[in-house]
Amino acid sequence: MRILLRYCLVLGLLAARPAAAQATVKLPAGFIRWSASRPLKVSDFKGRPRPNQTHAALTSANINTGAICRGDVFMGTAQASFDPTASWVRDPAAMTPALLRHEQLHFDIAEVYARRLRQQLAAMRLSCSKLGDRFDRVSQAAYTTWQKAEDDYDLETRHGLEHARQAAWEAQVHQQLLDLAEFAEKDA
Repeated sequence: MRILLRYCLVLGLLAARPAAAQATVKLPAGFIRWSASRPLKVSDFKGRPRPNQTHAALTSANINTGAICRGDVFMGTAQASFDPTASWVRDPAAMTPALLRHEQLHFDIAEVYARRLRQQLAAMRLSCSKLGDRFDRVSQAAYTTWQKAEDDYDLETRHGLEHARQAAWEAQVHQQLLDLAEFAEKDA
């Protein structure tokens, strides 16, 4: 159940873009974009565990980032995604609803941190000429904080086996998603 974390930085600072331009992230083929209306299913876990991996399942969640310049105005975004080919369930027939909820919450935690990063990027209000490496530093700091939250989640819940702690994490993450609703993607 340990999450495989990957940080995907897609930085495309383009000096001249049309007025309707927005920072977007093109996900790799087959990745699943986080959506409140599209929870994970057992069939989404298409990878296979390596012989030395002992957990019942692994979720490969990602926070993908992107940025553009419209004129000299910086616009950045972040998007949580799920990589089906790097995610696996040891025995799909034995996947319990509790285990699936535990894996879903890994994806939900990625969305919380994607929203926090979108919040930070929206507040930056920098010109592209003065941006420097700030986008990279803010993104990396968000990634590091997210990774720690994912590790804490597995540690505190013992990979979902501590039911009371699992329920507490579920309530906390769902509240955070509500608190950060202003920074949800419009069609998520």
